[in-house]
Amino acid sequence: MNISILTLFAVFALITVRKIGHFNIKIWQSMTCGALTVLATGEISGVDALKAIDFNVMLFLFGMFVVGQALVASGYLCALAYHLFNRMTSVPQLIFGILFGAALSSALLMNDTLAIIGTPLVLRLAREHNINSTLLLLTLAYAITIGSVMSPIGNPQNFLIASQGGLPAPFLTFFKALTIPTLINLIVTYLMLRLFYRQQFIAAMPLTHNPIKLLDKKLAKLAQISIFLLIGLITLNIILSAVHSTMQLKLSHIAILAALPPILFSPARLNLLKSLDWSTLLFFAAMFVLMSSVWQTGIMQQQVNELHIDLTTTSAIMLLSASFSQLISNVPLVALYLPMLPHPSSESLMALAVGSTIAGNMLILGAASNVIIIQHAEKHEATLGFFEFARIGIPLGFINLLIYWTWFRYGYD
Repeated sequence: MNISILTLFAVFALITVRKIGHFNIKIWQSMTCGALTVLATGEISGVDALKAIDFNVMLFLFGMFVVGQALVASGYLCALAYHLFNRMTSVPQLIFGILFGAALSSALLMNDTLAIIGTPLVLRLAREHNINSTLLLLTLAYAITIGSVMSPIGNPQNFLIASQGGLPAPFLTFFKALTIPTLINLIVTYLMLRLFYRQQFIAAMPLTHNPIKLLDKKLAKLAQISIFLLIGLITLNIILSAVHSTMQLKLSHIAILAALPPILFSPARLNLLKSLDWSTLLFFAAMFVLMSSVWQTGIMQQQVNELHIDLTTTSAIMLLSASFSQLISNVPLVALYLPMLPHPSSESLMALAVGSTIAGNMLILGAASNVIIIQHAEKHEATLGFFEFARIGIPLGFINLLIYWTWFRYGYD
């Protein structure tokens, strides 16, 4: 078997196991080793490796991580959460608030960013109100997965689809196609959590929230400016698309412009940059190199042709992307699937966004955001079990896909 394919299997085996003897192997380490292996063996040249890295994606992730880190480091995120949640005096209200708040925020700030900044927030709420931390971590995980579906900047795979799929008006296309079924799925998720954790939902004690102080007032103001910039530039892009203007801001440019205030004007800029999630950026760069090496072998294309399956139908795209994302995670899956859709329709691209993203609701390894939540939870002496995630996530994921499929069949215009 080809070295690139063997390396790919080895990488995903390491990602699944994540431990050899006494050594814990992180996801970015596995992917980086895979990229270095195909480079060292000559499976891909250095020039082709550089060409394979999508620098638009890298700039977009960098910008979003800067905004997210500024929100956390300044304390603005926790203060904002207090203002949003302090009127919620019961567990059902709090769960509903976290579910919809995290979902809508992930559509704006990206699900990986929400996984990083949301995990310590929900764990603080769990300790403060004596709520099962697993329930809140599951709420966060499912919320940011579902909420991110409806936006081209909601998650990295959607950004790949928007940037490489040739969508002329990505925000309008995603919002128009996916907002309604996404909101329906959030309500279904709330009902599922209420069913599986009914004892937590009938807790009689009212919730009392403790006020939160800002850690860095100047950085908080800059983070606030970043959010306003992000919302303003997205709104501008939507207006330009609506009036059919030829001028459009790239999504990566929007993220970088939003990141400029804390980078340029905060005295804590060096600490801010040092604390960024550089390992995730390295993971994506390495992933592009490894996937390009695998694609150059032609083996994937040959195997797909032998299956005699029409990969362009909505049903096939959703089922295949949701299934194979469990094996190779959703971003690598999209990177491999897009070249197999040479002239995709908007509906095909939306189906790919749905299948690859909702895969994250089924099993922990279906999305990088799930792994990020677990890694950050373990830093705070909490965790989320594989089987606990799956017993709710598998039925929830199938229901989510069914709702989106029904929407594509009967409601998509």
